[in-house]
Amino acid sequence: MSEFKRVERIESTPFQSGSEKNVHGWERIGSLTGGVIMLGKGLRRGGVFGLIQVALGGMAMARGITGHCSAKSLLEKGRQDMNNARAKIERAGEELTKLKTNAEVATETATVTGNDSLVSPKAGV
Repeated sequence: MSEFKRVERIESTPFQSGSEKNVHGWERIGSLTGGVIMLGKGLRRGGVFGLIQVALGGMAMARGITGHCSAKSLLEKGRQDMNNARAKIERAGEELTKLKTNAEVATETATVTGNDSLVSPKAGV
């Protein structure tokens, strides 16, 4: 019988954001409201600054309608990566503490025989 390789689905690419909703409740309502206001003000103002205001209003409205914000997901991913790094550092610190404790316990019962190089260093060195 032949073995098939399992194909894993790619959830998102750099040019395609995931479809999960990360904007909820009042934040979503605020985005919709702010987007409508900015869109209206930009249309009334006109010119380059009005066009910029229309674009920002449209982006805020899209955020409110879809319930997804790519910038927010990037920030959340960065926060998650930072928390993972912090956890790894804490685990490494605990491991170093255990190693230090083990080394101290091992040296308490150890005896050293031979030349004590601080008291009587080797001749000719």
